[in-house]
Amino acid sequence: MPCSCNAPNFAFASGRPHATSGAVTQNHSSLNMSPKNSFSGFVEFTSTFAARPEISHVLFDFDGTISLIREGWPAVMVPMFVEMLPALPGEPEEARRQLCFDDIMRLNGKQTIYQMIQLAERIKERGGTPREPLWYKHEYLRRLDERIRHRVESLRSGARQPDDFLVHGARQLLELLQRRGVALYLASGTDEPFVKQEAEALDVTRYFGRHIYGALDDYKQFSKKMIIERILRENQVPGARLLSFGDGYVEIQNTKEVGGLAVAVASDEANNGSGRVDEWKRNRLLGVGADVVIPDYRDATVLLERIFGR
Repeated sequence: MPCSCNAPNFAFASGRPHATSGAVTQNHSSLNMSPKNSFSGFVEFTSTFAARPEISHVLFDFDGTISLIREGWPAVMVPMFVEMLPALPGEPEEARRQLCFDDIMRLNGKQTIYQMIQLAERIKERGGTPREPLWYKHEYLRRLDERIRHRVESLRSGARQPDDFLVHGARQLLELLQRRGVALYLASGTDEPFVKQEAEALDVTRYFGRHIYGALDDYKQFSKKMIIERILRENQVPGARLLSFGDGYVEIQNTKEVGGLAVAVASDEANNGSGRVDEWKRNRLLGVGADVVIPDYRDATVLLERIFGR
């Protein structure tokens, strides 16, 4: 997912600048807030929103949308890119860091390999000899594992509960959707074995069953667009019956391309449950056509009533 952040040395707790309030900014004057007596927290509906009683299939992104196991991943990827990228003569490290951050966030939501392809291209541009992108991906995953391994282990041991690493209210939303009888799908840019492992640790596999998809080393064999096309084709339904939740531009953009309804989850990952909107996510996702913006799922019941019109 270009970056609107101007300062390269912001805190990497969630990898993005945080919103300080839930107010609607004036440059989005066409947006309408829902009545305060309906929602307990922030929610934002754009002029493109309309209820969709016909929705039958719902797609979720994973990291930042449901799972917080990988929260803080930019604090791993950005320093690695800065380390690997040759400096230009006289180039301040801050400028190199900002370039890396922009590249990473522009591609966030796509498979991790695309960020590594971009790194390899940047190294080549600067006269270096890059390794294969897959090497960078595996090195990043090794470093990330050092950061998050204790989270998965704490779930396995019972020291932490699954809901400790779910975006606030996510389980309630999944339960409500399951009761409505819609089919649920999970698609992530994270490698599929890790997605399935972490979904199991979070006890959300039961909501998605066999419909859990993730990145492959043969990256051309997977994309969220391909998953969406498969959902529509195999179920013989029009795009208007698709609802998506995501904090990355890819799933929002792909959903809008087929005529679906897209909910942007501008989650404040480092402060789960704060109710604050991550302004960087919000702006990015509104820019690719999101119909609704929420910080989390605290208002799951009323949100679904508004979306389904009942």
